Amino acid sequence: MRGYMQFSKNTSRGKSKSFLIKLILILIIIAGSVFLLGSIDFPSPNKEIEKIISNEKLKIVK
Repeated sequence: MRGYMQFSKNTSRGKSKSFLIKLILILIIIAGSVFLLGSIDFPSPNKEIEKIISNEKLKIVK
């Protein structure tokens, strides 16, 4: 039975490393998606939107 059970040291260091790597990957993905969305040139409206407000509906508040 020699070598059947191996001694394994459970430390939180391995868990924190994997958490840190996952966090960094998520941040890289978010930053990359923001960069890609910022580089896309979305079309803007060519016509200026103008709404005419009649003077009789305006009230002067003193």
